[in-house]
Formats: sequence, structure tokens, C-alpha cells
Amino acid sequence: MASRRSGSCWVHIDATILLELGLLLIVLTAMSGLAWRVGFTAAPLFLLVGLLLGEGSVVDFEESRGFLEVAAGLGVIMLLLTLGLEFSVGEFQQSLRRHAPTGVVDFALNATPGFVAGLLLDLDIAAALALGGITWVSSSGIVAKLLGDLGRLGYRETPAILSVLVLEDLAMAGFLPLLGVLLVGGHILAGVLGSVLAVLVAVAVILALRKLEGWANRVFSHDDDEQVLLRVLGITFLVAGLAEWAGVSAAVGAFLVGLSIPSPAVERVRALLAPLRDLFAALFFFVFGLSIELASIPGALPAALALAAVTIVTKVATGWFAAGREGVGLRGRMRAGTALIARGEFSVVMAGLAVAAGYSTIGPVASTYVLIVAVAGPILTRSSDWITKQIFGPPQSRRRMAGRRLMRTA
Repeated sequence: MASRRSGSCWVHIDATILLELGLLLIVLTAMSGLAWRVGFTAAPLFLLVGLLLGEGSVVDFEESRGFLEVAAGLGVIMLLLTLGLEFSVGEFQQSLRRHAPTGVVDFALNATPGFVAGLLLDLDIAAALALGGITWVSSSGIVAKLLGDLGRLGYRETPAILSVLVLEDLAMAGFLPLLGVLLVGGHILAGVLGSVLAVLVAVAVILALRKLEGWANRVFSHDDDEQVLLRVLGITFLVAGLAEWAGVSAAVGAFLVGLSIPSPAVERVRALLAPLRDLFAALFFFVFGLSIELASIPGALPAALALAAVTIVTKVATGWFAAGREGVGLRGRMRAGTALIARGEFSVVMAGLAVAAGYSTIGPVASTYVLIVAVAGPILTRSSDWITKQIFGPPQSRRRMAGRRLMRTA
């Protein structure tokens, strides 16, 4: 009997883990309440909490770190899954085709500053490419949270924003394997083969989802909420895992599953996922801040600020161009541009690859840079309409000016 009782202790959780998680959620609750009161997204506040509670703080979250890292990964997956619910596969394919030129503009405008900065910091080509990648790719997790918090998922510019994000994530499927090989001095052919395989897997998943619409209707139309939730999460984690294994972002896999969920089931699935999404998304932003060493910020601040100033402008230009291809007006173009400013998970991954390969100078600059743009992005997005008004004037004055120009040309 004694051995049987002791065998039941597999459900035991260390008290320290529970205390750390309880304290963390209470702090995040306070930050979320503050953000709600001032009408601001909570994501930057969660990130700053992670930064302040990192190494050297009273609570080091050492015991719960493993759980938190898994939860952070699930946070990105949940954010992109719910983002995919906003569109159908057909709409998304049309948007991707329309925004292929945007992908080229995005790469040229945003990877170039990082690459040039790497050369100025006396890094070799591989490390400079890593820094270019860090400044290139927006954070899907932060942007998804931002659009939801600000109620902009149905805005005209949102398809353009999502197309940029997914094009970047798909590009990462090819870029990351190649970068990893170059950083360790490996043979470039191995990196190219890995990149080609990853891109082929992503294309295959998109085509498969287009063919399986009838099957998806049957799977997600069950009367029981528990069945629907378990099916959605099971399929999402399976596809995300296969995508990650093939070198494609797990977030892209989750986004594609969201696209495949049929329209009649979307509202129900969104309601079932919302509490899980909010919990894991909060933990994602906290862990993101936790990954940045506070002591490394002062020395890297000048270079990071200069890089942030340049790439904030280039990202706004990218979003402006993308939304313009959708026929969106000035305010929508500014909203699209500012929404894309934040960098995040992929930038941290690339910085980690570079540091692991021996390029230690990239770590502090990249971490400080990501922190700056991850905080500045939501602030500027929240103020995007005001920024448009300051630059171009109120809509009425713009219409009057346009009318005068027409009269002069008549």
C-alpha cells in the first residue's frame, strides 16, 4: 500500500514553481489592469516586467523557467492560430500573390540597415547577415496581439499587414537554415538544401489546406465544445510541430490551421481559444523580456538606438507600401507601417545563433534593439492616427487641398 501511495505522487508540483507562477500572474494582472485603464495594449508592459524580473532580481524564476519557455512558445502559436481565423485560405493566397513585391521591398528596406551596421561594427559577412535578419523580420506575436487589443483585425489594412508577416515567416524558413550553416563556417550547399526543403514543406501545407476544406467542415462542426477545442488544439500542435521539424516556423503552421477552419465555426472557435490565447500570450511577452540581460543594455544603447531610429522609418515605409497596394488611405497606411515596427521572436533566435557561433558582440546590440522597437512599436501604433494628422493635416483639410489642386488643373 505504501508503494502505491508514493506512486501517486507523480501529480506533485514543487511549491516554488507554484509560488513563482502565482506571483508572476498577479504582477501581470496588475500590468494588464493598468493598460486597460489607459486604453493601451499590455504587451510592452509584460515585456518590461520580464526585463525587470530577469537576472539579478529578487525572483529569478529558475524553477519555473522550463514551463515558462514552453508556455511562451505556445503563446506565439495561439496568437497566430487566432489571427488565421480572420481569413480564408483563398483570401490569403490572393493577398500573398498581390504582396510578392512587398516582400522584396520589405527585405531591401529593413535587412540592409542591419547588414550595413554589422559591417560598420567590423563583423564578417555571416554575422552581418545575422544582424540584417534581426532588423528585417517583424514580430508576428507582438503584431497579432496589438491588432487584437486595438480592435483592428477587421480594418482594410490588416490583410496587407498579415501578408507581410507571413511572407517574412516563410522567408525565414529558407533564411534560418542558410544562416545557421554560414555562422558556423559550414558548407553553403547544406544550408541551401535545408532552405529548399523548408520552403517546399510550407508550400505543400498551403496547397493541402486548400484541398481539405470539406474535411475541415466535418471536423470542426461537432456539437460539444470540448470536442471542438481538443480537435483544434490537437491539429494545430501537430501541424505546428511538423512545420518546426521541417524548418518552417511553428507559428506559420498554426496560422495556416487558423485559415483552414471553416467560416461557420470561426466565431465558436475564437471564443473557445480566447482565454488560452490571452494567458499564453502574456507569458510569451514576459519570457521575451526575461531573455534580455538588463546589464547589457547601457553599453549597447547608442548603436541600438541608431539602428532603431533607421529601421522604424523603413518599417513604416514597408507598411505604407503594402497598404497602398490594397488601396488603403493615408491613416490606414500609417497604421500598417507602425504596426510592423516591433521585432521579436525571430530576431532573438538569430541573435542566439550568432552568439552561439562566437559572435558575442551581436547579443547586447540585438537584445537592446529588439527591446526598443518592441516597446516603441505599440506606442507608435496606438498614436498612428494622431501622427498622420500631424504630418498630413486633418481629413477635411486634405480634401480641401485636393479640391484646390483639381480646380487648378481644370
